[in-house]
Amino acid sequence: MRRLLKIAFFIGCIALITACGSGAGERGAEAEGKIKVTATIGMITDIVREIGGEHVAVTGLMKAGVDPHLYKASQGDIKKLDQADIIFYNGLHLEGKMVEIFENMAKKKTTVAVSDRIDRSMLRTGAENGMDTEYDPHIWFHVKLWMKAAETVRDTLAEHDPAHADDYRKNAETYLQELQRLHEETAEKIESIPEQSRVLVTAHDAFGYFGDAYGMKVMGLQGISTASEAGTKDVTDLRDYLIEHNIKAVFIESSVPRKAIDAVIQGAKEKGHPIAIGGELFSDAMGEEGTPEGTYIGMIRHNVDTIVEALK
Repeated sequence: MRRLLKIAFFIGCIALITACGSGAGERGAEAEGKIKVTATIGMITDIVREIGGEHVAVTGLMKAGVDPHLYKASQGDIKKLDQADIIFYNGLHLEGKMVEIFENMAKKKTTVAVSDRIDRSMLRTGAENGMDTEYDPHIWFHVKLWMKAAETVRDTLAEHDPAHADDYRKNAETYLQELQRLHEETAEKIESIPEQSRVLVTAHDAFGYFGDAYGMKVMGLQGISTASEAGTKDVTDLRDYLIEHNIKAVFIESSVPRKAIDAVIQGAKEKGHPIAIGGELFSDAMGEEGTPEGTYIGMIRHNVDTIVEALK
């Protein structure tokens, strides 16, 4: 009896190994022949999925809750970049600690910043935020500008893989129509907020394009990049502004620690001005994969609905 059990166990192990090997082979076959793309932030990864469709296998480096301003590439990331046929990144120094890597990769493969083809006159600069910095990299918060990024992905894929260029263009046409509807929907929802209440206060200055596009005054405790921490004066200045203008709600961000914004809230409370957390917004990273907020369109809708509910 014991011998029979041993034989059965052995056969079961062989079957399990065979099944695992077969599954791995199927996964390899599924990816075989596809364009291998590595993207940095989730918003770009989502564009590539939408436009690349069945012809592209895309890997995103930065997951939910990850701050691209501070992100340092791991050895595993370098391998993913090295194995890719195409690399897409945002540019405008969003991925500031990876610039040298992109420059090196560009010498041997297609490496594209999705912001490169956007007319610089359409971009915000640090000077608009009272800072002597580069262009504001948070272009995805102006849906019309992000449509330009989608067009860059479309054209890059079509040029790299002309055999499927028509599919990329067709997928892009559908996706761009969805983005146009998103832009119009966002503008309509923000207009429902009383004009005097259209003030968006967040942990760092990521929403400038959003404010420009949809008519909101935007204030961030930190600057464009989270690499520079907010100081005591930043906290007291913002606290005083909120009290003076009777602003009742501020917003936290999924990828930025809330310690400094909590200090503003506490400071205002001590002066007799209670401030509520209006909700959590996605700024430099999308939501968890598999959730509505884990897509670009779902992320924007979540942010807009959260803002409107808190300020309307």
